Amino acid sequence: MNFLSDTTAPAHPALLDALVETNEGFAPSYGADAVSAGVKQRLQDIFETELEVVFTVSGTASNALALSVLCPPDAMVLCHDEAHIHRDERGAPEFFTKGGKLLPLAGDHARISPDALADALKQWPSDFVHATPPAVLSLSQLNESGCAYTLDELDNLIGQAKARDLKIHMDGARFSNALVTLGCTPAEMTWKAGVDILSLGATKNGALASEAVILFPSVKDHLPRLQAHQKRAGLMLPKMRFVSAQMGAWLEDGLWLELARSANDAARRLSEGLAALDGAALVHPTQGNEVFIRLEEALATRLRDAGAGFYSWPDGSARFVTSWCTTDAEIGALLEAAG
Repeated sequence: MNFLSDTTAPAHPALLDALVETNEGFAPSYGADAVSAGVKQRLQDIFETELEVVFTVSGTASNALALSVLCPPDAMVLCHDEAHIHRDERGAPEFFTKGGKLLPLAGDHARISPDALADALKQWPSDFVHATPPAVLSLSQLNESGCAYTLDELDNLIGQAKARDLKIHMDGARFSNALVTLGCTPAEMTWKAGVDILSLGATKNGALASEAVILFPSVKDHLPRLQAHQKRAGLMLPKMRFVSAQMGAWLEDGLWLELARSANDAARRLSEGLAALDGAALVHPTQGNEVFIRLEEALATRLRDAGAGFYSWPDGSARFVTSWCTTDAEIGALLEAAG
């Protein structure tokens, strides 16, 4: 009954098979191989546009590299106070931007409030020498409370940011989970909405270690600088084809969406079951594969004693995360232990 994180889940067999297949023979280094080129073409087909891409092995690396080409050292990134780049990346964005500031904003369920964004844009001008000018708006999709911005919410926030000439970064560590929740296309949730650069994560949804920084047409010319930062940071792997091969298998025939849908469905069943218990109350709506719920201490202890793994969130709630391979039997065992 492991609900600690989707990063604790095993890799999907199809992605491991892709690694074995890619291990035949020799190939050019550092992403100049046919496998990586093929995945780039697949991404262009999926996102319905020309794009550039670099592959990485962690979400922190993807976010930091993406922000390093969008935010100058004397500017700042606007994000939610709960954003991963603010709470969980040990200053990597500031380090990679060589001093760029993060300004955390408020909003229920880890979604930036339009009023909070408007207030920040008003308080921080771009033409006052004493103020740090905003350069980037970073949005997490799914966000850190397991919630998704709707297309209308994205339109509101991105519209405000674009009116001030900000670039838009999307942290998509759980992008596929948000996508199946909203039922829209990848294009509609990204570049058509005004997103300039996307950190696309596969690791939380079936990969061994595979992430991508996707540059949409508005910032395609940033690729040489992004590659230079990637190389200088030691994040440009010599055998990059083994990273891109995982993503290729993940995207093939809609597997990435199938796995996300399975994880989301499991979270919904778990959320409904936990919320029906005495001594339990949901903290956030379950819109992906994460369940945040307050548990009375006796109930939490009973679950842990039964072998259930879940994370104690800083706000006092419990976080349960389902994965592509979470089974009905695991959910049933958890709920039985709770009862």
